[in-house]
Amino acid sequence: MTTTTLDPTLPQPTFRFATEGVPEAMHRGESELPFVEFDPGVEMQVLQVDIPTGLWVVRMRMQPGATLPTHKHSGEVYAFTLSGSWRYLEYDAVNTAGSYLYEPAGSTHTLHVPATNTEVTDVWFAIRGPNLNLDAEGKVTLVLDAGLVLKVYLSRCRKLGLPTPRVLGMERG
Repeated sequence: MTTTTLDPTLPQPTFRFATEGVPEAMHRGESELPFVEFDPGVEMQVLQVDIPTGLWVVRMRMQPGATLPTHKHSGEVYAFTLSGSWRYLEYDAVNTAGSYLYEPAGSTHTLHVPATNTEVTDVWFAIRGPNLNLDAEGKVTLVLDAGLVLKVYLSRCRKLGLPTPRVLGMERG
């Protein structure tokens, strides 16, 4: 992405600097990171992982009526809804297109997409630390962290015959 010659037809930066040694922004187009089935009615696109810090950034597309297992977050979660609507069964708030959600560490809930939705619900999540999936007694049935999310994603891509996606951060995992 390093640029040595600036296009004179574009606006010019207010400050010119040598780009040698300056970290570059990393870009991935939507087609470079495919969506794969994660659960029935739920497709996931893994955008970035940072295994040492526990960060995983995913985009999920969920069909009307989809429900994820009840889970507890060990770290913070940031979510932005691109389309559709969803809610947590334990709470009244409904997330719709354009909604932003912050969840503190320790939040526990069951994500549900209303069956009455007429479109796919598309949500971007940045998650720190593992999700602990819980059974009816509150016992942990699965620990879903950045490493496992990446492993499952790459495995599902391979099974579909897709080239290995270049998820941001996976070279450091």
